[in-house]
Order: sequence, then C-alpha cells, then structure tokens
Amino acid sequence: MKSRQQKEFAQQILSREVGYVQKPHANRLRVCLIFPNTYFVAMSNLGFQTMYRLFNDQPDIVCERAFLPAKTELAALRDSGTRLVTLESQTPLGDFDVIAFSVSFEWDYTNVLTMLRLAGVPVRAADRNYTHPLIVIGGAVTFVNPEPLAPFADVIAAGEGEALVPALLDAFGTSSRSEQLKRLAQARGYYIPSFYDVEYGADGTIAAFVPREGTGAPPIVKKAALKTTDAVDPPSTTIFTPDTEFGSRFLVEVVRGCANLCRFCWAGYNYLPVRAFPTGRILDLAQAARKYSSRAGLVSIALCDHPDIEHILRSLKDMGYSISPASLRLDDLTPTIVSLLKESGERSLTIAPETGSDRLRRVINKTITNEEILAAAELIFSSGIESLKLYYMIGLPTEEDADLVAVRDLTLQLHQIMLKHARARGRIGRIVASVNPLVPKPGTAYQWLPMTPSDEIERRMKRMRSLVAGIDNVYFNIKSERHSYYQALLSLGDRRIAPAIELAEANGGQWRKAVADADVDGDFYIYRDRSNDAVLPWSIIDGGMKAQFFRNEFEKSTRAEWTLPPKRAKENARLLPVL
Repeated sequence: MKSRQQKEFAQQILSREVGYVQKPHANRLRVCLIFPNTYFVAMSNLGFQTMYRLFNDQPDIVCERAFLPAKTELAALRDSGTRLVTLESQTPLGDFDVIAFSVSFEWDYTNVLTMLRLAGVPVRAADRNYTHPLIVIGGAVTFVNPEPLAPFADVIAAGEGEALVPALLDAFGTSSRSEQLKRLAQARGYYIPSFYDVEYGADGTIAAFVPREGTGAPPIVKKAALKTTDAVDPPSTTIFTPDTEFGSRFLVEVVRGCANLCRFCWAGYNYLPVRAFPTGRILDLAQAARKYSSRAGLVSIALCDHPDIEHILRSLKDMGYSISPASLRLDDLTPTIVSLLKESGERSLTIAPETGSDRLRRVINKTITNEEILAAAELIFSSGIESLKLYYMIGLPTEEDADLVAVRDLTLQLHQIMLKHARARGRIGRIVASVNPLVPKPGTAYQWLPMTPSDEIERRMKRMRSLVAGIDNVYFNIKSERHSYYQALLSLGDRRIAPAIELAEANGGQWRKAVADADVDGDFYIYRDRSNDAVLPWSIIDGGMKAQFFRNEFEKSTRAEWTLPPKRAKENARLLPVL
C-alpha cells in the first residue's frame, strides 16, 4: 500500500465520520492515539473515544488516531515498507511527539509491537532515543498487570484518563527526554519501567522492584483516579461512524465502579469507589447525540447503582432512543427498569449468574441466589423481553461436578420461564450462554490462586457440553482451554515473558511455538500457588486495595462466605429481627 492509497483510504473513512477533530500541529504537543486493533473494533471502545476527547480538549495538544490495518492492507504496508499514517492528517506516526496506546485486551499485546514496527519505531524501549516518539501504554490492562509490556514502553499510564492527561502535558514543558521521564515519575499514575531494576529470588519469583538512584521514581506507583465524577463529563461517544461493531450507537458511562466485589472481578476492585456521573450531563450529551444516533448503550458494571437510573432510562426513551444496557445486576432489577427497557425496543437482556449453584456463588461472592435469579427471569420474560444472554464460568475454586449439573439445571429453569411467556406471544426467543474458564486476575482476591490445569478444564468443558446438548432454543458457547492458558500467561506474567510476545508477533500468533522458542515456563506463572511470594509482578502498581483485604476475602472464599455490599447488608439487618 502506497502513501497515496493510505491517504485516499483515510479520507474515505473520515467522510463517514461525524465528530472527529482536526487541529494545526504547530506549537502543540502532538499525540498519536492508537488502539492496537482494527478501526471496526477500536471505534466501539468507549475508553479510546474518551482519551481522544480528553487529549483534544487541551488547547495545547493535537491528538490524531491510528489503527491496526486489515490483513490485506497490513501485508501491503509490510511488503512496500511504507510507514503507517494517522487518520486525521495522514501524518506518519513516527513524526509525533507521543505515541499513546490504549490497550484493553491481552490479545492485542502483539498488535502493539506490530504498530510500533509500522511506525518505524524500535519495539524495545532500550533501543529508542530522544529522536523517537515517547511511547506511552495505558488502558484497562495497565490497571491489572503492566509488566509483560514493560520492556516495550517508555511510560506506563496506570489509572483513569481524566487524571492522567494534565501530567503528560506538563512533562513536555521540558525538551529533555530524561527530564520528561523524571517529571512523569513524580506524577501519580505514571510508571517508568526503565527506572527500576527487578531483583529475582533463587526460586524465580520477584524479590523486589528497586528504583534506580537519581530517577526520583517512587517505590510503588499509585494509580491515578478521580475522587469524584461531579465535575467531569461522563465518557461517551464523540465520533459517530457506521463502520464499527456497534454501528452509530451512542455509548455513555453511567456509573464507575461496583460495590459487590465479586472475588474474581478485577474491574470491581480497580474502579472503586463507586461514582455516578451527573444525571444532567448524561442526558445533555444524549440529547446532543440524538441527531446522529437512535440507539443508546449504557456502560457500567453496576448500572442500577446510579440513584437516578429510572429517570435516565425514562428520559432516553422519551428522546426516542432504544436502550441497550450492559450486563445487569439482578439484585437491582425493578419492574420499572425492565419495563422501560422493553418500551424502548430492547428485546434481549444480559445477566451473569456465573454458576448454577448458590454454594459456589458464596465462594466467589456473587451475592444472588437461584431463587432471585428465577424471580428476575420471571420479571424479564413477563415484561415482554424475548431473549436472555448468560455468562457462566468454569474452573472456579471448590467447583465439583454437581456445580456443572447445577448450571444445566438453572438454565433449564430459565428456559421453562422463557417458554411459558413465549407461548402466550406466539414467538420464542432464545437463551445464549457464554462459558469461560476462570483466569485468576491480578488485583483480585484470587491473585494468588493457580489456574485449574488445562486437562481438568477440558474435562469439565466436555462434561458441560454433554449436559447442555440438545436443549431447544438454548445455545452454549464454551471457550477453548488453550486460549485461556495463553491469556492467563499474559495476565499473570512478568517482564520475562516479553520475548514470547515478540516471537508470537513475528510468527503470526502461534503462541505455543513462541513460548517454547522463548524458553518461557508458562506453567510457572499459571499453575503455581503464589500465596508465599514476597512480591507479585503487578505489585509495582498500587491499585488502592490492601493485600490484607484480598487475603481476608480469599479466606472467606474457602468458607463459602459472602461479603455483602452495603445495600444488601442493610437489607439483611432490617430483615433479621423478622427472621
């Protein structure tokens, strides 16, 4: 692909967009923002769109976008040696002051390296100098574990974008690269991997992260976070295009954080405290976006924690939006909420029972029961909602065969409720269940837990497939255990797995070969109990939760004991005298 073809392609994309920003480059900090996946995926990512707005809201910053080319264009660029250019001005990526990656998925790690190569930038930070753009890697994965990407980053941005952008601009008040890095090291949320030596014990575990003298790097990097959302706009779609996974849907974040603290959920812990965005701003943004979109997607892991959620839903419906919420927490569903979603045109809802057993939900701190799930399903289907999407997990701590049977039994009960109401309407919906192996995540109560071995996961998956085969209008999507193995490696590894990432990028994603050729012991990271490790790879980032809290939660997990969120705890206390 030649430069002229890239320019024409970029202009075609821009002709279908509404809301992109173009600024002169002169006398501004030039930031190339990259989502290391295709345009189709990237432009449906709310975090990416938010960072684009946050950068361009700064008068002294010009931010443009770049994406992973589709396979045919990628091959043409590689064959021709042509450098990738940005969408807005078709400027080569290597000409920018900063290349900022927004990374949401572990599987995009190899794409980070591909994008650096297309920019003409050395992939390893140690091979770069002041003539190259500053490479900043941020996004959801930096909340979890930045270490696998550490050798490729000049800077890791750990935290919420609203709190990170001002410090980046301030750092470029000096023209010296070393001074820029030192200034960022003093700012909350910025981790400079090259400023630390990592010491290892004889058993291969990390003994310490040691800040280098003269760098000013702190012993631990505290994540950047907003104390309150009262004074900021909620993240929302600012660029509308039909060429995305969600089409021209208006996405808006309603609530950040979740008080339920499921023991496996890194997002629940890492986005605390729970903060609702201002109702007025949510609705103002929705009103302004209405001329570009008729569909609204409400983004949150705890949607119903917004105190004005019913008012928000009613107002969006009155604006003429059809409304699609993220996965709904069943303990907060009300007849009004379900009715408003149905009246807006929604025909399917998503819930996450996680397992079919009340006992196992107590283990993982999913604070709902089968009785509540079935009552919620009755409410959902009786309101006219036709279909249901379910999320289950496999390989959970203390899981037994009876728990797999319980998934089948709960799904059958949900199926019966769906059929009961479908017959009256004369139209049957469907239940789609997604089953994923548990990958113990950093920054959760399960961060010390070894993953269930692959052969055992495969056995349980085979058992699950046999249990749910042949149920009419019910479809189970059960993920590959090998896929989960390498995802776990990228989640739980340290900077010593970086060579495997490089080899996987070079060999087209053949992870088994890459790990073997890099001489990386994947089992060491995935199947080892980390309870006695002095330092974990992700310990360099302080996500705000104390290790003792996680240990207490893990102990409660072994006793199948809930930690109730404040609202449920109050309800239980109110009911206790009656019981």
